[in-house]
Amino acid sequence: MNQQKISIRFFNDREVRAVWDEENSKWWFSVLDIVSVLTDQDDYTKTRNYWKYLKAKLKKENSEVVSVTTQLKILAPDGKKRLTDMLDQKGIVALGKEFPGKKANRFIEWFTYSDESIDGKSKSKAYALYESSFIESIEVGTTKGLQQIHAYLFGGLYDFAGQIRQKNISKGGFQFAVSRFLGDTLQQIEEMPESTFDDIIDKYVEMNIAHPFMEGNGRSARIWLDLILKKRLKKCVDWSLISKRDYMNAMVISPTNSQVLKLTIQHALTDKINDREMYMKGIDYSYYYEENE
Repeated sequence: MNQQKISIRFFNDREVRAVWDEENSKWWFSVLDIVSVLTDQDDYTKTRNYWKYLKAKLKKENSEVVSVTTQLKILAPDGKKRLTDMLDQKGIVALGKEFPGKKANRFIEWFTYSDESIDGKSKSKAYALYESSFIESIEVGTTKGLQQIHAYLFGGLYDFAGQIRQKNISKGGFQFAVSRFLGDTLQQIEEMPESTFDDIIDKYVEMNIAHPFMEGNGRSARIWLDLILKKRLKKCVDWSLISKRDYMNAMVISPTNSQVLKLTIQHALTDKINDREMYMKGIDYSYYYEENE
């Protein structure tokens, strides 16, 4: 399973990592992540010991959970890839039933939900963008480039995919750029410099204020930003280093104070611009930022 496709799901703000099995066309999920969620435990050693105890208990009971457990290498807390116990969807549901209480029931309900939503389908397209030759043809730093990304992510899902909005919109009391002047505004943003990191983030902030689409602005703009950073600075953002709260707070104040956003993103810069896992992980976090609480 070389070139693993890694996915991250979130339950109660906790990561549940998964690895795609191309041969069998299914996801394998980290047992330790599930145990951590169901026991509300942050300590890795305690989580591992709990699973060791539970695994021994289930083995004595000839539980199916143990027999269907496999081991795959994923990143451990020490930064190294180590073998860890993994279960497929059926195994995770069976494991969840070993934990009593409403939380376990809520987890199983969340885990087994079939995501046929626009976000779910769009996220699959965002994954596919990495593998597509189309990504090489996207104009970097232009309005057209952002439209190309939006059209790819939301084509067939929104009838306005890739189309600049014709209506005024606001969010949380903040009024985005007036649609009547949006064409001129986007032209001005396009002409902003991209020579330095500060230049690039300033341009990103202005594009966020413009909010050119009715929906899907953030998800498209973060890919747009990474492409600019890649071309100009040979860098991209490791979005997994930026919590949802920190990102959202920085974006809210960015129209009047972009320094917090700059510091937040600067600390998460990496030179792994061609790393498949970095891209996939970035998509997971990007879409997580947009989830409603």
